Amino acid sequence: MFVLAAASRPRSWYIGVRLINMDNNKIVIPSGAQFIIEELAKHGHVAYVVGGCVRDSVLGRNPADWDITTDALPEEVKAIFPVTIDTGIEHGTVTVRIKHVSYEVTTYRIDGDYEDGRHPKDVTFTRSLEEDLKRRDFTINAMAYNDTDGLVDLFGGLEDLKAGVVRAVGNPTERFSEDALRMLRALRFSAQLGFEIEKETFAAIRTLAPTLAKVSAERIQVEVLKLICSDHPERMEQVAMSGLSAVFFPEWDAMLSCKQATVHHCYDVGHHTIVVMQGVPATKTLRLAALLHDVAKPLSKKTDKKGLDHFVGHPSLGAEMAKEIMRRWKLDNATIDEVCRLVRYHDERPELTPRNARRLVHRIGVDYMENLLVLQHADVLGQSDFQREEKLERIELLRSLYHQMLEEEACLQIRDLKVNGQDAMAMGIPKGPQIGEVLEYLLQQVIEEPARNEREYLMGVLEQWKNSEANR
Repeated sequence: MFVLAAASRPRSWYIGVRLINMDNNKIVIPSGAQFIIEELAKHGHVAYVVGGCVRDSVLGRNPADWDITTDALPEEVKAIFPVTIDTGIEHGTVTVRIKHVSYEVTTYRIDGDYEDGRHPKDVTFTRSLEEDLKRRDFTINAMAYNDTDGLVDLFGGLEDLKAGVVRAVGNPTERFSEDALRMLRALRFSAQLGFEIEKETFAAIRTLAPTLAKVSAERIQVEVLKLICSDHPERMEQVAMSGLSAVFFPEWDAMLSCKQATVHHCYDVGHHTIVVMQGVPATKTLRLAALLHDVAKPLSKKTDKKGLDHFVGHPSLGAEMAKEIMRRWKLDNATIDEVCRLVRYHDERPELTPRNARRLVHRIGVDYMENLLVLQHADVLGQSDFQREEKLERIELLRSLYHQMLEEEACLQIRDLKVNGQDAMAMGIPKGPQIGEVLEYLLQQVIEEPARNEREYLMGVLEQWKNSEANR
């Protein structure tokens, strides 16, 4: 057991380029969490902030949430605070509301057997902080703190933070057998913090990787998004090395083993993808689009007689595969739609005239064009040097044409037309699918020649449409 008292702790530590900062020899706890700790103490209990908030505070980061652990039973917590919510009371967790902010307060507990590899069959409440901390996933998440006792570190979490290591608490096989998602969480923390995974911990992940199949797609999705949106999306390579991606993303394994014998590329598909992910902003949509933009290359690859590889049709096939993968991960429809559009059009290279640029913007959608340009730019930087400058100049020309359209308020969507569905129905075109068809036809006319977006002209086209339909 190691307890570092607040008064004896040095002001800061250096971990390579990482600064661990403890201003005034203490963690600054938010007033709401501090109030909960003090109120529990007044009623004869002990409480600490615990887990990720302690880790992040020691690393000089701003914690997103402040969780509290205590020897008080759930009913005792509820009796002390006037506003509580039974968040997970069967597992000892009560949410306490202080000035409209929620804090999860959990009783020290010992977990029972994990029969499904996801949840303990039962829990036993305990008065021992050590018993509570030893059930946690990693040493860096198994530290507790209050102003009275200082930093409570029973399993070497502080040393692992200083060394930049993700290590399971106790026996890694036991920890991962309790909850298989912890294996993917290890990779996610590695990516978010820039840490390495301790040798025995990684060996246990490789052994138990198939058990990730017990975990729901929704829980896997959360960890994957946090990983690829971190500062180190390249840790997706370790996801494959661990055997985890074979369970939820086998397409990734195929990408990493797909060579590209072409003058345009210097990496295999997987490592090219990693460079592209590193080259786009860390938003969910762009990182997913970067991850999936070449997902169909292993299936579309053809090698000619000269030994050169070709990937004809991979964007359209990739959009279909991306949709299936994201549905498998239970992503929302809006994200799926935008990512699939970006995958579908990431390799579009029309002759750059204003008309062709308008056509492309219409196909992908005005709202998605800027992200397409960002993805295309990163895609080029992830390729070989062959014609790189020409490719980048072409993207900048397309960007210039697009921005010119925006400045000129060009008509690129049906809602920008000088006529609408009401005009079409007033002309006698029946309500229903025909309205959408005729408006799309008008939009195509305007995209070809922007000057046509005049009400008089468009009403004349509507008249012609109605007459032609009547004569069929």
